Amino acid sequence: MGKMATETLNKNIAQEHPVLNVIEPKPNEALYNIPLHYRKMENLHIVFWLFKDVAWCMVWRPLGIMMIFPTLIVSIIIAWRTRQFVSELCHNLAITVWITANSYWMLSEFFGFDTHILFGSYTMKHLAIIPFSVGLLILGYYYLYWKPRHKDELETM
Repeated sequence: MGKMATETLNKNIAQEHPVLNVIEPKPNEALYNIPLHYRKMENLHIVFWLFKDVAWCMVWRPLGIMMIFPTLIVSIIIAWRTRQFVSELCHNLAITVWITANSYWMLSEFFGFDTHILFGSYTMKHLAIIPFSVGLLILGYYYLYWKPRHKDELETM
């Protein structure tokens, strides 16, 4: 987009939304655009996630259990939709396994098996470390292997 087109777009946005501050890109800086319906889904995902965690905090079992499904399903959809960008895919997969670990931990507390001894001083809630570790491995792959080998690619953030 040329400088004139960008300035015109920014003026139109400022007129339609006077409170919205438009961040000017640096000259020759690539823009990273997310389709609006993707952004709306991501925002709704945050609402689901917060309801799940509030229910966990307040020990509202039915709501907490019910909110696992939309939270997890939307995170999987977001990961699937962004699969063409390795950076987005890795981060979104890490979020999906984080929600899985978080949900397991919540369920272990809700149903009282969180304190059952697994072995030594480790309890059943410590099994959440498995999906948490998977998320770290995915991000480790991205930051330590993929990103350094693709420094000049636009999608590398």
